[in-house]
Amino acid sequence: MNVPAVIAGVLVLAGSVLALTAAIGVVRFPDTLARMHSATKPQVLGLILVLLGALIRLRGSHDAGMVIVSIVFTLITAPVVAHRVGRLAYQEQDMTEVLTVDELGELSEDDQLPL
Repeated sequence: MNVPAVIAGVLVLAGSVLALTAAIGVVRFPDTLARMHSATKPQVLGLILVLLGALIRLRGSHDAGMVIVSIVFTLITAPVVAHRVGRLAYQEQDMTEVLTVDELGELSEDDQLPL
C-alpha cells in the first residue's frame, strides 16, 4: 500500500467535504455575516487541505513551490477579505436585529474607522 497516496487522498477528500459544507452554508445562511463566516473558515481550511494533499502527491516536483505559495497567499488574504466584507456589510445594512453586541455602533462618528 502506498501510504503517501492514501494520506493525500484523505486530505483531498476532507478538504472537498469542507468546501462543500462552506458552499451549502453560503446558500442556506440567512444574512451576510453568517454567510461570511461560512465562506471564510471552512472554505479556507478545505482549500488548504486540498493543497496539502496535492503537495504530498507533487513532492519532488517543481510545481510544489507554487502550491506552497498558494497556501501562504490564502492564509494572508482570507482574513483581510473577511474583515472588509464584514465592515461593508455592517455599514450597508441595519445590523441592530442581527448583532447581540454592537461594538461599532457605540463609537461616535469621529471614532469610526474608514473603510
